Amino acid sequence: MSSSQDQPEQATAQRSPARAKRKVTLIGAATNLLLGAGKIVAGYIGQSQALIVDGIHSLSDLLSDAMVLLAASYGSQEADSDHPYGHARIETAATAGVGAILLLVAAGFIYDAINRLLIDPTALLIPGWLALVVAVGSLVVKEALYHYTQAVGKRVRSDLICANAWHHRSDALSSLVVVGGIIGVFIGFPWLDAVAAIVVALMLAHIGLQFAWQSMRELVDTGLDNDEVEYIELLVARIDGVRAVHGLRTRYMGQDALVDLHVLVDPRLSVSEGHRISEAIRHRLVRDVSSVSEVLVHVDHEDPSWDDETAALPLRRRVERDLYEQWQDMAAADMVERIDLHYMEGKLEVEIHLPWDAETDGRALTEYFEDLATAAEQIDYVSACRVHLLGR
Repeated sequence: MSSSQDQPEQATAQRSPARAKRKVTLIGAATNLLLGAGKIVAGYIGQSQALIVDGIHSLSDLLSDAMVLLAASYGSQEADSDHPYGHARIETAATAGVGAILLLVAAGFIYDAINRLLIDPTALLIPGWLALVVAVGSLVVKEALYHYTQAVGKRVRSDLICANAWHHRSDALSSLVVVGGIIGVFIGFPWLDAVAAIVVALMLAHIGLQFAWQSMRELVDTGLDNDEVEYIELLVARIDGVRAVHGLRTRYMGQDALVDLHVLVDPRLSVSEGHRISEAIRHRLVRDVSSVSEVLVHVDHEDPSWDDETAALPLRRRVERDLYEQWQDMAAADMVERIDLHYMEGKLEVEIHLPWDAETDGRALTEYFEDLATAAEQIDYVSACRVHLLGR
C-alpha cells in the first residue's frame, strides 16, 4: 500500500493545482536554459549549424514558459469585482499564444527544410559526432520533460500545461531532426534531414492548430457538445418538481463549464420551494457532471409563450393600490393580513388572507369574502380572487 509520502508530487498537485503548474514550468524553464546554452556551445565546437539553431529553439521555449508562469499565477486567482467569473480565461488566452508559437516554429522548420532541399542544396548541414551525441541527449531529456509536463497537465486539468508539454516535445522533435540529418549524412543520404524536418513541422503545426483552435472556441463562448447538453437536460428533468427544461446554455471558463438553464415548475409553488428545486439542480449538475463548476437556474411557473402578456401586468405596489381603491368603503379591507399574487397565462389571480375569528358570525364572514372578491375581480387585469382564513 502506498502512502502520501510515496507520491508527494501528486498530493501537492491535488492540494494546489497552481503550485503544481508553477513547479513543472520552472523545471521546464531551467531545462530549456541549460539545454539551449549547451547545444549552442556544442554546435559551435562541432561545426553544426543545425545544433546551434536547435539551441536557439530551446532558448525560445523560455518565452512560452514565461507565458505559462504568468497564466498560472493570474489565471488561478479568485474572482474579484473586475473579473466576477474568475481569471481562468487568462490561461485560455495564453494557451492560444502557445499554440501560435508552435505554428510559427513549424513554419520556420518548413521554410528552412524547403530552402535546403530545393533551393540551396549546398546548405545541407554536415554535422559531426559531437553534434550527434548532444542531439541524442537533448532528445532524451526533452522527451522525458514532455511526458512529465503532460502528466502534470492532465492531473491538474490544464490545457495550458499540456500545450507547453507539446512545446517541449517540439524541441525534442527538432533534436530528432538533427539526429536524422546527421545519420543521413553518415549513410550517404543528406536530404533525409530536410524531409524529416518537414514531417516533424507538419506534426507540430497540427498540434499548435489544435490548441489555438480550442482556445479560440472557448474565448467566443462555444458550448459543450450535444451529448453533454442532452445528458444535463436528462439529469435536470429527473429532479422532483421539474416539469420541463428549456433555454439551456453552456460555456467554458478555463477547464470548467458554466451552465444557465430555465426550468418549469408548478405555478403555485412557494418561492422557497422553487428556490429549493433550483439548488437541487445546481447540486446535482456540479456533482454528476465533472466539467460543470457553476449553474444558474431560472425558475419559470408557466410556458415562456406567455411572457409578453405577463410582462404587461402591473407589479405589487400598483396592484395593492388598485385593490384598496376598490375596497375603500369596505370595513373588511382592514382585516386583510396578506395578499398573494399569481401571474397566470397573461392574467392575475389574487389570494386574500383574513384572520379567523370564532366570534364572527359565519354569514358575516361569507359576505366579507364575497364583497372583497367581487370588488377585486372588477379590476380588468384580475381574473379571479380567492379569500382564505388564517388560523390564530
